[in-house]
Amino acid sequence: MASISTNPVLSTRALGRATLARQLLLEPAAMSAKGAVTHLLGLQAQNTKPPYYALAARLAGFRPEQLSALMESREVARIVTLRSTIHTHTAEDVLTLRPLVQAARARELKIFRAGLVGVDLDRLVVLSRALVEEEPRTPKEIREALLVHWPDADPQSLSVAARCLLPLVQVTPRGLWRRSGQVRLTTAQAWLRTSYDAETEPDVDPVVLRYLAAFGPASVKDMQTWCGLTRLREAFERLRPRLLAFRDESGVELFDLPEAPRPDPDTPAPPRFLPEYDNVLLSHADRSRFASAEAKNRTWKGNQAFSVFLLDGLLAGLWRLEETKERTTMTIQPFGRTTKAQRAELAEEAERMLRVMGEEGVPFEVGFGVVDE
Repeated sequence: MASISTNPVLSTRALGRATLARQLLLEPAAMSAKGAVTHLLGLQAQNTKPPYYALAARLAGFRPEQLSALMESREVARIVTLRSTIHTHTAEDVLTLRPLVQAARARELKIFRAGLVGVDLDRLVVLSRALVEEEPRTPKEIREALLVHWPDADPQSLSVAARCLLPLVQVTPRGLWRRSGQVRLTTAQAWLRTSYDAETEPDVDPVVLRYLAAFGPASVKDMQTWCGLTRLREAFERLRPRLLAFRDESGVELFDLPEAPRPDPDTPAPPRFLPEYDNVLLSHADRSRFASAEAKNRTWKGNQAFSVFLLDGLLAGLWRLEETKERTTMTIQPFGRTTKAQRAELAEEAERMLRVMGEEGVPFEVGFGVVDE
């Protein structure tokens, strides 16, 4: 095995182009919505609209109704998985990825242990499962039902315990395009009408390969950042004979699939408008392939994350929508100076996205503004 110091170096720009290619962001992909959700190992879905905008940025011919139809047919579902956040996954990946991160979700309860004194967690699981499988319940309904059994417990901690210990999916109409509804939960088993063995030891190796296909080239720490797990070095070492090894400009070892695309660093990267929390910006320990530290720190304010855009493959500003019955207005807010040509490219891509995502018959306009400091 060659030492890390002899591995070929991939520049930051080369890494960015490679990951953009895997993320379907260099050119719109001729892929189905379900195929894209599978390839990307899910879409961040803390809010209901981001999965739709994530696919609009990536797919040729995408319409929001395509993802809604998958949700209604239960081919995809919303569930807490990676990094303890809600993701939209295919039904198959609900059954693959939730068991993989289950131990991490259970460990979250340490934060809430003060509110769970005296609570029998095994009994809580049994009661919660029966409750939500009888019919989908809101978090409030789950709390109130569990408080009957443990009146001295913290209500919020009880519902968090149910969410951590059971694979609870958000049922439709929550998450449907322009319909949605309040959060109601049931188990993955009940909603997907399938078995789910949380006791089976999940096989992490296929997930490592899929992560590299969607986010590589990447380090062990990068994947750990993506999924919120630790101690993945052993899996990468098992797979090393099947992988290529590189290093970044700081000397960190990176792994990749031999057949994965690694475009020329000067490959054009058209503007792309991404929703808040898009996984492309959250799935590496070192995010410099897409964002400077200064730019990254401008995408949040308090607990609020903003929608962002990429320009020449780099995080370059924010965007926001104002929607009324009469008009949709999109405001593009660059972080710095942009050329006339760049503004024309941004406006063209914005108009393409609005034609895909806009309400039929409602006119739209695109304008430029400045970032609110």
